[in-house]
Amino acid sequence: MGAVTAMKMEKQKYTFREAGFKRIMFALTCASILNFASLYFVHPIMPLLVRSYNISSATSGLALSVAVISMIIGLLFFGFLSDRIGRTRIMHITLICTIIPLLLMPLVPSFEIFLLLRFLQGFFMAGLPAAAIAYISEEVAPGSINLGITMYIAANGIGGMIGRIFTGYMADRTSWQTSVYLLFGLSILLFFLYFITLPKSYFFQESEISIKKDLTGMLSHLNNKLLFPAFAMGILLQFSFTGVWSYLPFYLEKEPFGLTVKDISFTYLAYTLGMIGPILAGRMSIFMKKTTLVSFGTLILIGGSLLTNIDSLPVVVVGLCLTCFGFFIAHSLMAAIVNERATHHKGGASSLYLVSYYIGVATGGTLTGLFWQTAGWTGVTAVSLALIPIVLWVTGGYRRVYQLVRGQ
Repeated sequence: MGAVTAMKMEKQKYTFREAGFKRIMFALTCASILNFASLYFVHPIMPLLVRSYNISSATSGLALSVAVISMIIGLLFFGFLSDRIGRTRIMHITLICTIIPLLLMPLVPSFEIFLLLRFLQGFFMAGLPAAAIAYISEEVAPGSINLGITMYIAANGIGGMIGRIFTGYMADRTSWQTSVYLLFGLSILLFFLYFITLPKSYFFQESEISIKKDLTGMLSHLNNKLLFPAFAMGILLQFSFTGVWSYLPFYLEKEPFGLTVKDISFTYLAYTLGMIGPILAGRMSIFMKKTTLVSFGTLILIGGSLLTNIDSLPVVVVGLCLTCFGFFIAHSLMAAIVNERATHHKGGASSLYLVSYYIGVATGGTLTGLFWQTAGWTGVTAVSLALIPIVLWVTGGYRRVYQLVRGQ
């Protein structure tokens, strides 16, 4: 009898009622806050980076984009590696390597070196998302897996929100360099809580499939006519969403708003409404088509984005809340649709959707700067209108449009 088989007989997987499940979720919540706060902390301080390094607003967007580009590379690398050396080992090592650059960034004399550190940090940030969901699926009982994954994804949003608010608030009170040092201290505390709480992995089994076969199976999804538009949707969803949040500080620091970095950081509380979206969408998907709900969420995102063009701070805040709500509805259901439409290598299909999602983050954080520089905030929010033909493609509505044009 193999060691893993014997262990399975002695050890039962955790249900949501057990203390072990709560320990897993607490540990992964700490890790997720650490990871995604480290990814998105640059958003509110981008105007400060512009002044500190004497760069353009579009160039400052690279502070996010280079980290996401290396994260995409890391997702593929650590995804395969975690199948071979274990989930917890990957998470331990990469979280430590995510923290270290935070200590160095405030010391660098040039924006180029700052970007190099962000690139290295982004690569290691990929370790947690590459391994966490697989860890939950292996250690949690089948009836509790969906709850565990939903809670983990919600923690991702919490991490992004905390990183933005914490860093923006402290940067306004002190300096952006001090705010990054404080984030470093918070990350050390979160890692300690994660490390002492996370239960040992009992059900991991090393993959015996070659990396070449894994890659071949995964890349075959790009030829799937049902999956390809879903990947395109992932890119454009994040492109338009990230563009709004990347250039929001530049928009709100100008007249008629004239907000400080501290005040702008509080607008990221709109993410709390976004966390409700996936839960509500999951319940509604029992009674409605997922593609219908994706369309509904996309329209809310577009409407919310366009609403922020009104020169009234309360209206802008409402628009941001709607943008978050619609985005998280569409994104969470697109991930489920990809899983349903994939007939094989479902993990590979999900990885490709995640890669497309982060391509949208990388490009949205930088290329939207061109719209900002040429057409201002109206140009940034108008990008969301490009989602309309994509969502028609995803839902199959493009066939109906084509038939109408042909007079059929």
